[in-house]
Amino acid sequence: MSGKRKAASPAPRKKNAPKGTAATGADDMAPWKRRLRKTAKWTGITGLVLVLIGAVAFVVLYNTIDVPDPNSDFQTETTYVYYSDGKKEIGRYAQQNRNSIPLSEMPDAVKDGVVAAENRSFWTDNGLDFKGIIRAALSNTQGNGRQGASTITQQYVKILYLSSERSYTRKIKEAFVSLKLVRQQSKEEILEGYLNTIYFGRGAYGIDAAAQAFFAKPAKKLSTPESAVLASVINNPTRFDPANGEDSEAALLQRYRYVLSGMAESGSITPEQADRLGKKLPEFPEIKGESTYAGQRGHALEMIKRELVKLGFSEQEINAGGLRVTTTLKKKVMQANQKAVENQGPEGKGLHVATASVEPGTGALRGFYGGQDYLDSQINWAVSGGAPGSTFKLFALAAGLESGFSLKDTFEGNSPYRFKSGGGRVRNQGDTNYGRVNLIKATEDSVNTAFADLTMSLPDGPKDVLKMATKMGIPKWDKSQTGMDHLRTSPGLVPNGQIALGSATVSPINMANGYATIANRGKVAEVYLIDKVVDRSGEVRYRHKNSTKRVLDQDLADDTSYALQQVIKSGSGTKALALGRPAGGKTGTATNSKDKVSSSWFVGYTPQLSTAVMITKGTGNESIEDAVQPFFGGTFPTLIWTEAMERALKGAEVKELPSAKFVDGDAPSRGHAPAPPPAPQTQEAEPSESASESESTSPSPSKSTQAPSTTPTPSSPPPLPDPTDPCSIGGCPSGSPTPSEEPSPSGPGQNRSTPAGRE
Repeated sequence: MSGKRKAASPAPRKKNAPKGTAATGADDMAPWKRRLRKTAKWTGITGLVLVLIGAVAFVVLYNTIDVPDPNSDFQTETTYVYYSDGKKEIGRYAQQNRNSIPLSEMPDAVKDGVVAAENRSFWTDNGLDFKGIIRAALSNTQGNGRQGASTITQQYVKILYLSSERSYTRKIKEAFVSLKLVRQQSKEEILEGYLNTIYFGRGAYGIDAAAQAFFAKPAKKLSTPESAVLASVINNPTRFDPANGEDSEAALLQRYRYVLSGMAESGSITPEQADRLGKKLPEFPEIKGESTYAGQRGHALEMIKRELVKLGFSEQEINAGGLRVTTTLKKKVMQANQKAVENQGPEGKGLHVATASVEPGTGALRGFYGGQDYLDSQINWAVSGGAPGSTFKLFALAAGLESGFSLKDTFEGNSPYRFKSGGGRVRNQGDTNYGRVNLIKATEDSVNTAFADLTMSLPDGPKDVLKMATKMGIPKWDKSQTGMDHLRTSPGLVPNGQIALGSATVSPINMANGYATIANRGKVAEVYLIDKVVDRSGEVRYRHKNSTKRVLDQDLADDTSYALQQVIKSGSGTKALALGRPAGGKTGTATNSKDKVSSSWFVGYTPQLSTAVMITKGTGNESIEDAVQPFFGGTFPTLIWTEAMERALKGAEVKELPSAKFVDGDAPSRGHAPAPPPAPQTQEAEPSESASESESTSPSPSKSTQAPSTTPTPSSPPPLPDPTDPCSIGGCPSGSPTPSEEPSPSGPGQNRSTPAGRE
């Protein structure tokens, strides 16, 4: 041997030994490791491919999406509002009030405040908020509604170069344009453009117009607090406008403090300044409104705008989106309401007169009168409303008939009516005693005690009246809603024994709609104001769909209507006979906590139109007695109603109202027998008109308990009318007058409740 060691030969492989085992001497991996390596390999390849695709897509999009030309029609995207014909114009929103100024004329506090409010990383970011985009995307995919994720640059791009379209395509385009814009323009140029285009509310676009709209001065003269206020309102111009009420002012104060704290964090003001300035808002001078909002037009445009916001349109889109809004309002009916108030309304100091006309069967608001010129007062009393007094008795009457009572059933007409539960008492006007009166007489002469008795005789008492009112179109009391907008809430509407006497706050619009339910024979329709909205591209963004719901049996609605017709034919609303059309209605007055008349009403209808008229004063709960004489619902309110309806229905077909059905149900309680018929009488026994009237005006307490006499008196109800006899429903002259509300404030026809209302 040569002494060289020969390498050992590998051991022979055992038969059937698995590959990679110790027997082979190989160092092969376990199967799970091989699979893991393979998965990692392909995951890496896939990820790389996706990154490459994403990078290519980014490059392609970045190179293909150019910064477009500024919107050429940005300053002319006016929204037009039309009457129901879609042709006659009511008004316009925001023909843009703008005056562009250089950044050098803008106070530093404006620049610092807007950055603190809208985009605190503005000076250092690349125009995008990636975290915000991811957060918004996750929220949107989870169905939480589309969220924004906009920096100042993105907002500026959307306004000036793109549109307010809510789509992911627009959002992607916005992101790439923003990235390009920060490379083409300096941050100062972007901020200047943004502050000259953004909407601040009150029709003002740009900081200079906003300074004039809020503080009546040019932007260059704004103080630090004023600058912080304007920076605050950008986020929500409606919510943070102090002119919209105490709630908006409180919300603005919180936003204002947030902006000041951001300015302190950036060092533009000291923390001590932020604390001191944040104690209260700066003073806001009185700003005279634009002439385009003069008269009733301003009330209409503001109400329409609120409804558009509720339908989901942003205020910026309303003011600058080029929308075409068709409303339910008819110019003829609007003018009819205004002319009637001007011609027939009282002229007492501090009075507010409001009207509303609703179409039965559709719920369309056809016209209204909101009160003083919008430039003098922005409160729309057709929406704000007041206590409707005895006009609310309609809902107790309907509830009573639905529960099984009939028009023939009688109730307590003597004054006062004492609640058995010890909940006080109700009086008739002048403490008049009527004896037992059927529901026709009780409605005709507005007998308070009879309606209190009816209310407490229902199966669920006052709750049944409340339920009927809400079914027929009166909103419930939504305690979360504050302010003077009562279109969707009725403050104070609670089920107590005096609910039928109308002490809650109800808007004339809703009262008109409640009576329209009777005009439509028991079918209710929701009140609405916006019929159609079309955007600038011609796409229909909203269209109202009419629908009705039966809430009262047709025969019962006809019986209710019959009783209301007697109010006009021979009761407290006879001045409405001048309309010359079949109509039903109800007068009403309400009193405040000092037992002074605070509102006066008449609500009535024909088959084609239902109109409510209200007179109130001051804050809505002050006495009108020193400003309106006479103040009863059968006087000024009825005269206004009659002229408004005559003008609105001029040329329309005269339609009949249905006759009574005299449904006799299963009464829910005893002691409400029909009024007995009168005994035959001789010519010699018939009293004179003066004698009858004397008994009416000076009732004897003992008479209220006597058996019915041969001649009806206030303490003995008249016989139930025969529906087949045309003279029985007030169409023919009668031998003696019935007590009405008109003779004098102390006369027997006016029934007084304590404290809710009169009539």
